[in-house]
Amino acid sequence: MSAYAIAALLVLFVSIALVWRLASRRQSLPCPSWLSWLVEVDNPFTKTNRAATIIAHLGVEPGMRVLDAGCGPGRLSLPLARAVGAQGEVVALDVQAGMLRKVGDKAAEQGLDNIRFIESALEDAPLDAAQFDRALLVTVLGEIPDQAAALTKLCAVLKPGGVLSITEIVFDPHFQTRRHVTRLAETAGLRERDFFGNRIAYTLHFEKPLANRGD
Repeated sequence: MSAYAIAALLVLFVSIALVWRLASRRQSLPCPSWLSWLVEVDNPFTKTNRAATIIAHLGVEPGMRVLDAGCGPGRLSLPLARAVGAQGEVVALDVQAGMLRKVGDKAAEQGLDNIRFIESALEDAPLDAAQFDRALLVTVLGEIPDQAAALTKLCAVLKPGGVLSITEIVFDPHFQTRRHVTRLAETAGLRERDFFGNRIAYTLHFEKPLANRGD
């Protein structure tokens, strides 16, 4: 990619992010399905947000059950489905039916039948307690109106010892700081385990303590 193309992409991303950030101060604005191309490819300016990097850090294994909360067009859901294999399951959760249709179409094209689709806000999702080995929120937390309820829900649906992965990058108009994310997660009953990246582009891992067997 030429320097001019990179510069043009940077200007585009920054412009969209600024406009979106200003609009998001008045109401929650998840990325609409017709703009899915914005989140369908890995961000070219940071390695932290690359799907392969996020999944590698998370240690996903065959047979696991994984929740992709705010899955969008499936940038994480599809490779996660391949990683957990036929004996595992990925739950693709999103508030927009259009996004879920995009994931479903691509899953069918790739012969993946181990993805379950749920159209719902995270805090209201019909999910049983202690069923997931891993859960992900990739540049999604800032779009959720009741973040405390969402983190409490994620803690409840994780198995004891399960891990929640939260990724944030400053290019996202809903960017959340590490301090804010950590405070929310710890209040919900999770404890920080790993940190990857830096202040403006990072992935945090939180673990559900083994003592919470009654959740």
